Amino acid sequence: MSLSDENLREAPATGAQPDPHYFTTPTGPVAHRPLQVRLAGQDVEVLTANHVFSGDRIDLGTRVLLRDVPPPPADGVILDLGCGWGPIALTQAMLAPRAQVWAVDVNDLALELTRRNAARLDLEGVRAVRPDEVPDGLTFDAIWSNPPIRIGKQALHELLLTWLPRLSETGEAHLVVQRNLGADSLQAWLAHELPLRTDGAWYVERAGSAKGFRVLGVRRA
Repeated sequence: MSLSDENLREAPATGAQPDPHYFTTPTGPVAHRPLQVRLAGQDVEVLTANHVFSGDRIDLGTRVLLRDVPPPPADGVILDLGCGWGPIALTQAMLAPRAQVWAVDVNDLALELTRRNAARLDLEGVRAVRPDEVPDGLTFDAIWSNPPIRIGKQALHELLLTWLPRLSETGEAHLVVQRNLGADSLQAWLAHELPLRTDGAWYVERAGSAKGFRVLGVRRA
């Protein structure tokens, strides 16, 4: 799958504080709305809503990630870390319909939307769950994520050190991070910290770059 530069346009990011969706499920009435998007080379209609990340479009970082990431393993166990309404998990399942796709978020509205969108697209392999619902000991053959950088450095580091060590021996993670929000420093930090927190060496490299975003590739050495 590829995207031209014409497709990779978005207003510049602001310095706003993170929305509550990063931490909690919204309360009160929710207005679902349809959205036409292109995923895995197909034009599809999904459901979105306010109070989830990028509820009115596929955000630029996710589009950069989906442009540069290699295809997921056809029969693998795959993780979308921070799924939102599901563009990454849906793409994973569309590209690898025999795979087991775990879509993880702390926002129950995001999980509901991902489940409903998977059902709309007949993607039976998608499991949208909270982090504590992922079975202990499960490892992943691929992790794709547009991680929530704006939750703060400490929380982000804890998040990544929780999930990246769950890569299988041959698995690979791809993370998209905005350059001016610390992509290069995060790459260096992961290269230093992952070997200290796990048994073994790791490769952390830049796998792609576009429109102010870096795609970081992470795998065991």
